[in-house]
Amino acid sequence: MRSFAFTTIFFVWLGAAVASDLAADRESGAAAAAAAPSVQDGAAASEDPAAAQEKTGPSEGSARAAPSGSEGGRPFDVKSSFRNICSFCHQDYGRHAGKGPQLMDSPRSDEFLFNRIKHGLAGRMPGFGSTYTDEQIRQIVKFIRNLKPGEEPKNPA
Repeated sequence: MRSFAFTTIFFVWLGAAVASDLAADRESGAAAAAAAPSVQDGAAASEDPAAAQEKTGPSEGSARAAPSGSEGGRPFDVKSSFRNICSFCHQDYGRHAGKGPQLMDSPRSDEFLFNRIKHGLAGRMPGFGSTYTDEQIRQIVKFIRNLKPGEEPKNPA
């Protein structure tokens, strides 16, 4: 029993760590693109991207600044994110219970789901408020609400 509990906690932690790393990679990738050297700044092509970032400031395309839930012009792929992060515990895109509860047809309110995704539940589910923007979390809730048995899940419109 102890081994099972440890394994479960480890994989929940691992999922949160991977999600956090993905968000950091997205933000640093957007920052590096925004910090591309220009003749106007007098930056050399070999200049350190971190130094260039300090000169140019934060990127407007960063994941936290994207109000529409998109990044770099690409829409937020809720289905892919859910499959890669959430499906470890919420089986079949949340349509069946796994280590976590079934999410399809949840009697919980949208506000409850939003807060649980954002803040998590100590010892059970990590919070993803530092990984996803509020708009992206709203899209995840919308994705959950649109789940139907026997139908392939779709990104919310």
